[in-house]
Amino acid sequence: MSEIVVLSGSPSESSRSDLVLKYMGSLLLEKGLSVRHISVRDVPQEALFYGKYDSTEIKEIASVIENAKGVIVGSPVYKATYSGVLKALIDLLPQDVLQDKPVLPLMIGGSMSHLLAIEYTLKPLLASLKGQNLKGVYLVDTQIDKQQISNPVMDQVILERLNKQLYYFVDIVNRQKAVVL
Repeated sequence: MSEIVVLSGSPSESSRSDLVLKYMGSLLLEKGLSVRHISVRDVPQEALFYGKYDSTEIKEIASVIENAKGVIVGSPVYKATYSGVLKALIDLLPQDVLQDKPVLPLMIGGSMSHLLAIEYTLKPLLASLKGQNLKGVYLVDTQIDKQQISNPVMDQVILERLNKQLYYFVDIVNRQKAVVL
């Protein structure tokens, strides 16, 4: 079982959001948490296009998320919102798949003009699945260096904000684990 699921909503092969999400996953591993990365690119197109909520792949993703202690969801900004393929996947998951789970939203856009996309689009979507949204982090493309895999975030202020949100996320996950034990 993965304690943390990192869900990428980017359909791009060379995705800045994937780079940042993988970086966050590596930080979680350093903190002793198990991590499972799921990308919309890994989901069969037929399942997404035809809405096959009962497909083996969708059931597996739902099970992994339901059994996780926390979820990080990231997406690039497209037309002032999250990616359509992320929405297609989320539409196929059970309505309470994030029930009582801490969820850390992350969005990456081309400019600060879409800063509120995280507040007005992604957070409400995750809340509809009954997730407990944290503040989240919005990054701009220019703050990410695609050549730096180990730490792609170039802006020190954003890096500190990202680490702070990750710290809060881990703290909540650990407190929930302690209550269960």
